[in-house]
Amino acid sequence: MYAIIVTGGKQYKVAQGDKLRIDLMREKSKGDTVEFNQVLMLGGETPQVGKPTVANAKVMATVTDMGEDGEGVKGDKIKVFKKKRRKGYHKMIGHRQRYTEVRIESIQA
Repeated sequence: MYAIIVTGGKQYKVAQGDKLRIDLMREKSKGDTVEFNQVLMLGGETPQVGKPTVANAKVMATVTDMGEDGEGVKGDKIKVFKKKRRKGYHKMIGHRQRYTEVRIESIQA
């Protein structure tokens, strides 16, 4: 069985036992339980599609990693290079997004 959930404005396809990196949840700490109520679809033998969400469906997860400082796991560095030709303008910017890593414990219909 799998589910499609919404968190942080993004959609994720999850199954029991999956590890997932989602947007940073500052109010949670390592070992806390997270409940995702916005379930768009439940898949399996008899799929259920919500309008817009499936009623009484939820996905339970446990926070497995919040980083060493509790401010999230740092993702890969993204380099942004801006340039305007023939003007001598160029600028390099780097960014590392912070994530919360969760493990999906159960999918309840």
